[in-house]
Amino acid sequence: MNSNGRHGLAITILAHTLLRIASSASGVLIGIYLANLSGHGFSVDAGLLGLLGAVSFGAELIASIPMGIASDAVSPRWLMVSGALVGALAVQLFALSSHVEVFFLSRALEGIGVAAVTPPLLAYLADSTTHDSALRARVMSFFELSLLAGLALGGLMGSQFWKVFDAHAFSLVALAYLASAALLFFGAKGSRSHGSHAAWQGLLRALNDPSVRSLAPVWLCVNAVVGLWLGPTLPFLLTKKPSSSQYLDGLFADSPVQVGWLLLGYAVVFGTGVFGWSFALPRMRIRSAMRLSLSVMPFVCLGLFAINHSAHIAAPVRWSITAATALLIMLESGFTPAALAWLAQSLGFGTGKGAAMGIYSVLLSVGAIVGSLLAGMLGKMLSVDGLLLGTVGLAICALLLLHHATDLAVQPNEESYEHA
Repeated sequence: MNSNGRHGLAITILAHTLLRIASSASGVLIGIYLANLSGHGFSVDAGLLGLLGAVSFGAELIASIPMGIASDAVSPRWLMVSGALVGALAVQLFALSSHVEVFFLSRALEGIGVAAVTPPLLAYLADSTTHDSALRARVMSFFELSLLAGLALGGLMGSQFWKVFDAHAFSLVALAYLASAALLFFGAKGSRSHGSHAAWQGLLRALNDPSVRSLAPVWLCVNAVVGLWLGPTLPFLLTKKPSSSQYLDGLFADSPVQVGWLLLGYAVVFGTGVFGWSFALPRMRIRSAMRLSLSVMPFVCLGLFAINHSAHIAAPVRWSITAATALLIMLESGFTPAALAWLAQSLGFGTGKGAAMGIYSVLLSVGAIVGSLLAGMLGKMLSVDGLLLGTVGLAICALLLLHHATDLAVQPNEESYEHA
């Protein structure tokens, strides 16, 4: 790939980072905003937050494959720009009313906006790295890092904006969406369409690939974990008035801005792990990387459980548990870049990758819907412990399913990763 192509990849990943910052800031603002309404007499609980998250992911689910097909039939560039613009409209809409119907409409639009960006962007990245498997593994890791940067900086930006601008913070987040649209316009300049025939062929090829089919249930479980933790339920639980003896329940009720710093710390730890995986992944078996990541997840939950029940434990002990948990989080961070590399490699050298990448977004959306609804239900019953319980169950299911997938699936071109 020439230098212009690499620059285009860098700009589009930067644009995706900014879009994820805006999306993460929006989620944190929604949690804080509704917790604030709850404190002023509005009927709001964790169940409503779970439903709002599910609506956003549901809209993304419905739109993902059509958007993926469209990104093959027309230029992905225009779809990505349009998606960022829809996101700007959605986040601005949320702050204009306190009516539940408007909340749901806003979240639906934001989900559609994400669907218009993610499959076309992944198709662009896969197309641009077709003849360089080592570059592809690293690019997919950097794609995951852009998600983490969004979580880190978006959470911080959302909470700080709320502290300074109150509900006007939503308008500033909308500006971030607009800036992302501008970067996508310039960064994806070299993207091209392949025609409607190639779009349908790409979708059928991915649906018929045994490695993709056997791995799909594992993705669903992992994406449900994403829905558990990255929706608005967690910020709500951390910033509402405490209703249990758990250490993390209502931890930031008196200072909601601290949610952003907590998310920043988590994302830095997770991102450090993904950065390390970007070098390790091209040199190891993809299935081994996924198995290791999933095996560590229950132990991460055990560490978080200990922290959540450390109210009467000495601070040095709590920090020791936190440090050990952080190391485990770095190990668990490799699943998504490994799974994306698996999917991109399974598509081979054909065209029509946008439709196939829509499958990734569908699996993300279905899993995240389940996770968001679980977060609302378990968070309402058991607060933060409920999220941990749900995560352990999903991690065990994913491990069992991955073992089944390993037995059924033949790793596509795995040698190219081992010797890249």
